[in-house]
Amino acid sequence: MTATINTEFYPGIATDMDLSPQSKLWIYVAERALNSAEQDQVSHALQQFTTSWTAHNQALKARAELFANQVVILCVDESQAGASGCSIDKSVHFLEDLGNKLGIDFFDRMRFGWIDPTGALTFGSRDELSTQTKKSILPEDTLMLNTLASTVHDLRENWLKPLHQSWHSRLL
Repeated sequence: MTATINTEFYPGIATDMDLSPQSKLWIYVAERALNSAEQDQVSHALQQFTTSWTAHNQALKARAELFANQVVILCVDESQAGASGCSIDKSVHFLEDLGNKLGIDFFDRMRFGWIDPTGALTFGSRDELSTQTKKSILPEDTLMLNTLASTVHDLRENWLKPLHQSWHSRLL
């Protein structure tokens, strides 16, 4: 089951046709939803970072997005210049610094997103997801955000995956 690209649950980067399908992605889920002031601050910082992001003194064709007030997506279209280890380290340090300034952890890999039975996008811990699946609150076809998508193509084709087909199912 693949969700259609025109759903409200897809980030704008997925629909940006200026980006090569092979563009690299890094996805980070914040420990909590950002408030309005934090959203503005993060969006502004992401814009500044991506316009100045370089690899070996070459500008990167980069995009970034704050999705659903809780997910940061960084993207590099390597058709112009490739991301190097140092440039990737810069992005990690940028998010660490931003998180420290805001008191937000962007690096909790056990924070998941799913479409709940009411149709709302919900975020929770591994334990919360496990509890809801064990109590049959969330069925096996619950759509999960695939935060391991590594390219724009993956984001377009595999952003939403049924729980039983997603990497999350191995953790429950």
